Amino acid sequence: MKRFILKYKLLSGLIGLVLLIFIPLGGVYFASFLMGPPPLKAEQNTIYYSAADAVIGEEKGAESRYWVGLDEISPYLKKATLAIEDQHFYEHNGFDYSRIAAAVLKNVKSGSLSEGASTLTQQYARNLYLSFEKTWTRKLKEAFYTVRLEMYYSKDELLEGYLNTIYYGHGAYGAEAASRYFFNKSADELTLAEAAMLAAVPKGPSYYSPFNNLENATKRQHQILYVMKQQGQINDQEYYLATHAKLDYAKPSQHIKKVVAPYFQDTVLLEAANKLDLDQEKIRSGGYKIYTTLNVTMQEKLEKQVADTINPASEIQTGAIGMDPETGAIRALVGGRDYSKSKFNRAIRAKRMPGSTFKPFLYYAALTHGYTPATMLMSKPTAFELSDGHVYQPSNFNGYYAYKPITLAQALALSDNVYAVKTNLFLGVDKLINSARKFGIDSKLPPVPSLALGTATVTVEDMVTGYGIIANGGQQIKAHTIRKIVDRNGDVVYELPKEDAKQILDKKKLFILADLMKGMFDHSLDGYTAVTGSPVSNELTRDYAGKSGTTASDSWMIGFSPNLVTGVWVGYDDNREIDKTAEHGYAKDIWADFMEAAHKELPKVDTDVPEGVVGVWIDPVSGGVATSYCPNGTLMYFEKGNVPSKHCTKHLPEDGDSEKKKEDPPEDDGNKGVFEKIFDYLF
Repeated sequence: MKRFILKYKLLSGLIGLVLLIFIPLGGVYFASFLMGPPPLKAEQNTIYYSAADAVIGEEKGAESRYWVGLDEISPYLKKATLAIEDQHFYEHNGFDYSRIAAAVLKNVKSGSLSEGASTLTQQYARNLYLSFEKTWTRKLKEAFYTVRLEMYYSKDELLEGYLNTIYYGHGAYGAEAASRYFFNKSADELTLAEAAMLAAVPKGPSYYSPFNNLENATKRQHQILYVMKQQGQINDQEYYLATHAKLDYAKPSQHIKKVVAPYFQDTVLLEAANKLDLDQEKIRSGGYKIYTTLNVTMQEKLEKQVADTINPASEIQTGAIGMDPETGAIRALVGGRDYSKSKFNRAIRAKRMPGSTFKPFLYYAALTHGYTPATMLMSKPTAFELSDGHVYQPSNFNGYYAYKPITLAQALALSDNVYAVKTNLFLGVDKLINSARKFGIDSKLPPVPSLALGTATVTVEDMVTGYGIIANGGQQIKAHTIRKIVDRNGDVVYELPKEDAKQILDKKKLFILADLMKGMFDHSLDGYTAVTGSPVSNELTRDYAGKSGTTASDSWMIGFSPNLVTGVWVGYDDNREIDKTAEHGYAKDIWADFMEAAHKELPKVDTDVPEGVVGVWIDPVSGGVATSYCPNGTLMYFEKGNVPSKHCTKHLPEDGDSEKKKEDPPEDDGNKGVFEKIFDYLF
């Protein structure tokens, strides 16, 4: 009877012990089942692609991370890792109980938690979800996540995850990042010796990294190779060759790669953060694939022109953008001369006075309020008395004036400031502001006469977008650098909307304006001074339209073809005056050289004359229809019904005194148009 009672008590105790262990364990498994699978991936690098889908850069956040499939990792690295870290990985359910028991006994004897027995699954759980502190709480959480991982994922999925997240030191997380860092090759290209060396590092990256301590690293590499030989993973010959192989490590210089278009990549990061409504750090380490609009060839050419043009000893800076005028896609971007010295993006963030490059927005407004290319106004020093009693007196560059009426075509080609201010005051400053808004200029625009001369502040991006609308005939565009964003799971989370082009401005008037803007390169419009594009006109082989602009501290050149619109700003960051003649020419030189280089690979495209627009040869001196006696007739475009009705009377047959013929005929007030009469009366 006593023996039966004893057996009963022992059995009851054993059952109780089993229940004590398995009821909580069952609860853990049940809870794990209810919670579902935990995410397998941690932070990853975000990769940038060009317009041709070639990799141009990556965002690493604080570390370098890549995710590659298990079949993209050398089999040697998989075997070496399992041999030294978890020989029974494919056999256990996440825990190696014999190793755990041995480790517990050692920890109890030492009174610490220094001895570990973690499987790869446990390490993976810790890498993904937990800190590295050695406490019982952390170990319990680790066990809980281990159960969930083993419950919902295959062993191959777990091994893939482990090899993509384990830390190899030097900021490299995962096998791919480590392979690139240590050997400048992909993880699937590793040799046996290289794989064993990488497998040696995670146990103590600072202690076993060959870059920190080659002797320690080599000893552990040999230990791993020996274990692999003992397990039959490699034979004696492979072991011998691997232990005697001389490893070709990446040189420090190979870790420093030239970044493609760094200012452009910064712009992409900012745009992606806005599109996805995430902070930039989450974009950097989110494992996104961002497909951009960058044309690498154009980018290289733009950077080359900046470097070749600007004196290396100068402190002057630049910002430039090349854009597709049909879509607003930014093809090339320079935000400064040296990204390593200044990361400030002057093409996107700097607001500067655009000078006379603002005039096309004024003249579009003028064309919508009755002006034509032949509209004539007086060009002479003029003081404008304003409604508040102040007097404003603009001046032309170098103090040159025609001292007679000139056409709108010539005023734009010569950049006559008096003509521009007269037009601004006649239309009303609000007309210029409204016009600029239609071209996408959203900066603060003060309602003052000098706004016609570009005294507000704008960005290069603003101006290039505005000129792009002129180039495409009035269709709305928005500057952008991103075509598509794909997340780490392969899902498209953003794609540039494919919308029908929205016509926002008058196509006929913009055709006329664009043609007028070609005048800066047309020497038939030379007058009291040469056309403003004279310094570069002989270098141009295509038909371009554009406008330059100059203030005391800013130099601009913006122009376009049907294929490409480019804007270049040059100036000092501290707004000091540009006092060197050569520096005043940098913007035009960069623009001209880049446009010519870029267009070598672009097809020639002719812009069709819109219906309702006609071309007429006009004498630029008189503004009348040119006759056979006019020496410099210029083809100008007008809307039907606005073509000048009178022929030129300034150039007549030679039928009198030769000296008299050289003089201009006297002005005939009866032949003056309404604008000439109004301005002669007012000013």
